[in-house]
Amino acid sequence: MGNYKFILSGGGTGGHIYPAIAIANELKRRHPQAEFLFVGASDRMEMEKVPQAGYPIKGLWISGLQRKLSLKNLLFPIKLVWSLIKASSIVARFKPNVVIGTGGFASGPLIKAASFLNVPSVLQEQNSYAGITNKWLAPAAFKICVAYDNMERYFPKDKIRLTGNPVRDLIISQHTPQEEARKHFGLAPNKKTLLILGGSLGAKRINQLISENLEFFDSLDIQLIWQCGKLYKTQYATLENDSVKVLDFITEMGQAYASADFVISRAGASSVSELCIVGKPVVFIPSPNVAEDHQTKNALALVDKKAAILVREKELETGFQPLFKNLVASEEQQTELSKNIKQLALPKATEHIVDEIEALLKK
Repeated sequence: MGNYKFILSGGGTGGHIYPAIAIANELKRRHPQAEFLFVGASDRMEMEKVPQAGYPIKGLWISGLQRKLSLKNLLFPIKLVWSLIKASSIVARFKPNVVIGTGGFASGPLIKAASFLNVPSVLQEQNSYAGITNKWLAPAAFKICVAYDNMERYFPKDKIRLTGNPVRDLIISQHTPQEEARKHFGLAPNKKTLLILGGSLGAKRINQLISENLEFFDSLDIQLIWQCGKLYKTQYATLENDSVKVLDFITEMGQAYASADFVISRAGASSVSELCIVGKPVVFIPSPNVAEDHQTKNALALVDKKAAILVREKELETGFQPLFKNLVASEEQQTELSKNIKQLALPKATEHIVDEIEALLKK
């Protein structure tokens, strides 16, 4: 039973890498003797993050198509053919029972190679708007695990499984009392708290918004946990005081979520899934600089269910202050948003995805 082999691929961003690692960890928990191999794009962050998580990885010479004409686009067909050949060689040698793709460039050649070699594959699509790679791979996949309703717009209905996105265990198991969590960040235990999340590198426009509105937040008697990202820490560190904590990265995310009464966040798939579990009132400010504007679509999927607030970057100048002031003043709105976003939570996503993978092992 324990001698299964799995190849996983997900990369380019943490939103693709961490779900793949979470799935591998759950498979390993159930099958301690299983063997694992990751496949990534040779110049992307997975080549560092996956070994840190304790798994071997092989790199493919692959990248995405650029939106504008460039030399890289001319190389794309060559890279794709080369990567298909190498991926086929990896699959043939490793002989996996199942191949799992969580998005990113490298999962394309890998899932195609698995299909050529009759190895069953599972896709995991994190966003409400399916990525190019997963749409291309859908005919080859046995199952497609998704986090949103209405994904039959992109994938064959009989292959779709609504599982949710894997989230970090520490989010699901967080039970720190709010006052204690605030003390951890050096904040007043009884003061309303806003958590600002811009991703590990930081979100330039969100940081500008926060820096321009510090007096506004002070007038509402709100203190801040401001995760500005490592690219911006030196720029904003001088703004720190007793009620504004400026951090490049938050390792204790469970404590940060427990501290918060309100959250301002980008709308990447992993963040959205975590915030559904956390269940606090959220203002999403999606990044407009991502493929197919998928963050806006992720946020709209919640807004349509009265589970979150959306403000586009171009609306921040005039729209943010009145909207946020109304939110702080209305306990009724806060309660409604919290209740509705919690109803969308799928905290057992990783287990459900692995259940689907195990079902293929029994065939």
